[in-house]
Amino acid sequence: MSLRIGSGIDFHQLAAGRALWLGGVQIPHNKGAVGHSDADVLLHAICDALLGALCLGDIGKHFPDTDQTLKNIDSKILLTKTYSLIKEKGYKVINIDSNVCLECPKIMPYAPAMQKTIANILEIEENDISIKATTTEKMGFAGREEGLFANATVLLQKI
Repeated sequence: MSLRIGSGIDFHQLAAGRALWLGGVQIPHNKGAVGHSDADVLLHAICDALLGALCLGDIGKHFPDTDQTLKNIDSKILLTKTYSLIKEKGYKVINIDSNVCLECPKIMPYAPAMQKTIANILEIEENDISIKATTTEKMGFAGREEGLFANATVLLQKI
């Protein structure tokens, strides 16, 4: 049995006038993440974890922010394309453990919808995806609501 572990992390600024997307789900809030794509930090961290597990580089290598065809792209598309690379290498996802760090809004009511969205893309069960949320207790850029970040760890198995 060949197993591979990968980890990923992503950061984005928050600004008024942007939609807040996390785990492929739009969350009502007065600020959203700023980025070349929809700036979904959770999906980006998962993409990086998947790519890292198989030594395929990072999300910026595969989806550079200099590529205008990717401007405002839905990060679910990026995750789908990333997962295609994983399947091409003969691997499947076993599970994901992730954390999202932001002061507000409270995101755990949206976690089941995020799990469902991610599970559908990665062809796994919703209960194979752990999504946790934390704050920085008002410290740093996340605590001042200037930004947010997410990290993810994935386990892959050779098919």
